Amino acid sequence: MPSYIPEIEDVLPILQTARRFLVIGCSGGGKSTLSRKLSAKLNLPYISMDRDFFWLPGWVKRPKVEEGVLIAASVAQDRWIMDGSGPSSFDLRFPRTDLVIWVRLPRLVCLWGLVCRVASSFGRVRPDMAPGCPEQLPDREFLSYIWNFEQRISPVIVNMLDRHAPDMPVLTLKSRRDIDALTESVQEFANVR
Repeated sequence: MPSYIPEIEDVLPILQTARRFLVIGCSGGGKSTLSRKLSAKLNLPYISMDRDFFWLPGWVKRPKVEEGVLIAASVAQDRWIMDGSGPSSFDLRFPRTDLVIWVRLPRLVCLWGLVCRVASSFGRVRPDMAPGCPEQLPDREFLSYIWNFEQRISPVIVNMLDRHAPDMPVLTLKSRRDIDALTESVQEFANVR
């Protein structure tokens, strides 16, 4: 069973030595924003599942075989921070990860995050999205994904952690305040790395 870290302060020793971080969670929760901030503070290459693996220009889904090859090559690198919750590649990503940061915010907070994201980025390509994939209005399927994430996807994540990373340290962030506290805590030793 993974080692769930109870407090943000308890993760600091792991943050000092970890070289590969996986940030997971529901869309709209802020995992990409957190990943970019941690990437800058820890001087780690940032890998976005959406930008680097999933999407081709025009919102065309990349073929699964090609996606898997790209993911395998990326996780083989020595240092990175990667955001994305796609369970189909956890078998590749979890064994190479030193720390999982699970952004596990309530669904209403995630839906509000999506509203804010669409309002600020509509028609433009976000930094964590593939070229040629401008922000668009969410469809019913995507809203349903967010609404049902905790019920449908979280149990899969727990199962995959148990299967592929039984000793993995996992920090769960349950609020925007937790996310801010982690970001601030990382600043303390960011220049040491």
